[in-house]
Amino acid sequence: MTTRPRTAQPRTTRPRSGRAEHLRASPPLFRSPLLDRLTRVHPAVPAALYGPLAVLLAALAVPRLGWAALAWHALLGYALWTLTEYWVHRALFHLNPRSARGRRLHWLVHGVHHDHPDDPRRLVMPPLASLVLTGIPFAALHLALDGGAANAVAAGFTAGYVLYDELHFLLHRPGPPTALGRRLRRHHLRHHFQDDSRGFGVSCPYWDHVFGTAPERTAAERTAAGGATGGAAAR
Repeated sequence: MTTRPRTAQPRTTRPRSGRAEHLRASPPLFRSPLLDRLTRVHPAVPAALYGPLAVLLAALAVPRLGWAALAWHALLGYALWTLTEYWVHRALFHLNPRSARGRRLHWLVHGVHHDHPDDPRRLVMPPLASLVLTGIPFAALHLALDGGAANAVAAGFTAGYVLYDELHFLLHRPGPPTALGRRLRRHHLRHHFQDDSRGFGVSCPYWDHVFGTAPERTAAERTAAGGATGGAAAR
């Protein structure tokens, strides 16, 4: 009896998810490779650019205000950032332009992120865009306030922007290590995959509750909340 020689079987690999690839592989935004490269940003860039700026602004404000006043002004600046984050996302990033040029501009600014939300190089703002977003409030603050107060408020505003951009990157990565991180991630991903007319606050989801745009709870969450309420009543 003869036996066939055993031949090595080719190693099979699990095919990669087409949907996952689509969510990651965003297309070029411009024909020019140089211009397109400027739209793809490493997540460390906002912290590297604006973190030292926030520290510098705070250092410039301390001699004129003192530490206690610096803290209050910086907290005000952070609060202003959270409102800016919410309303820019809601009113600007989610406009529905009617013209072809308007739709093209909207897609460049934010639509591409919704079409490909897992592209790791398009999860933080390009520096040119962030300069506009932070530069206009910076100029307005220095027109409205004296130098020390303006620098302190701008420091809090700038720190808030850095927190937002870095947090936005982390929320698109799987497995946040804390319960708060997982809660924020659920809130933000519902904006992407459940209802993009709700859930505009990324680092500040509380504004969604204030302005009535909080994502609706799922059936499972409503059931769990009802069970928890019933259990508490029974006790």
